[in-house]
Formats: sequence, C-alpha cells, structure tokens
Amino acid sequence: MGPHRLAGWLDGFAERHGRPRIEVGTDAVVLAAPDGATARIGLAWGPLAGADPIAELVEAVTRPRLVGALIVRRKAHAVGVFDGDALVAGRHGSHYVQGRTKAGGWSQQRYARRRANQAGRSFDAAADDAAAVLLPEVDRLEALVTGGDRAAVAAVLSHPGLARLADPALRRGFGTFAVPDPNARVLAGFAEVFRQVPIELNELA
Repeated sequence: MGPHRLAGWLDGFAERHGRPRIEVGTDAVVLAAPDGATARIGLAWGPLAGADPIAELVEAVTRPRLVGALIVRRKAHAVGVFDGDALVAGRHGSHYVQGRTKAGGWSQQRYARRRANQAGRSFDAAADDAAAVLLPEVDRLEALVTGGDRAAVAAVLSHPGLARLADPALRRGFGTFAVPDPNARVLAGFAEVFRQVPIELNELA
C-alpha cells in the first residue's frame, strides 16, 4: 500500500471491524479487531515510541527520507538517491552479456567463461556508478534499498570500495525488490516500490 493511503485505510479498518486493540512490536504493529480481523503492518523504519502508535506509524511511513537505491541485473544497472518520492541523483547503464548456450564440451566452457567475464564487467560498471552516486551521500542516507537480481546485487556490493553500502544496518532488513531490467524509467519509479507499506491480513479482514 502506498504510504499516503495508510491513514485512510486505518480509519476504514476500524469502521469495518470495530475499534482494534493495538499491539506494538519491534518490527510490526498488529491491529486486532473485536470481530477477529487482524492486520500486521511492518515497521521498515524501526520501532515506534508507542505513545500514539497510529499517528507515529503514519508519520514514519509518510516522512520524506533520503534513501539510496541500487538496481542490478546482469545486463543493466541503475543507481539513485531519493528524497521521499523524488529522484534527486541517478545513473544507469546497459551492458552486453551473452545468453546461455546449449552447446557442450569445450565450446560450452569457453562460452561460460566469456559470459562470466562480460557479467563481471557489467558489475564493475555498476559498482563504479554506486561509488559515484551513493558514497558521497552515505552519511546522510537512512537506508539502501535494492532491486533486480539478488546475486547480481550481492556481486556489486562485494566490491571493496562499497563496504559502507553493504553494511546490514543500512539495508534495514529490506529484501531485493523484483523489478524489470533497470533503466531511467524503472529507476524513477522505484520509490513507488520500496515505499509500499507491508500489510498482512488474516482471513477475517
């Protein structure tokens, strides 16, 4: 769910199911309604103080945050810095990497080596752009979110110069989001993906 829809959705949940009991955990807020409906809302940005959990939850998900983005697949990458929904800095690139072959024997081995070398150059280019775009802002970033292929992202973040970006604390528990091959359009729309509020409902909700 988009962050700016959350407040209205919470009001609607209470109207449909009755005023819920609110349980605040370290990684989620759980709403338990009188009719048995429950909703578990993930806390990507850390625990709430708990004094007014609903107001704090809405503020946490709607507040503009400076976030780094790294989207990588074998044949393309995109790197950006977002301030809220707005992309304020970014780079992207595409690369030639051969597809898989059905050939066998030595031909297959040579082909596999060539393909691995091409992928390595692709990941090197992604790491260079990550260093140029993200490292100057790393002390200000509240998170690094990633998309594309998990193994490709890991390969890029394994570059020695990107150790600060690979810090698990900066990842904040975000997984690698499934997105198409990265380009300017995919990068510009990535905030709509990573700012989604995760909500799990039971069968009564």
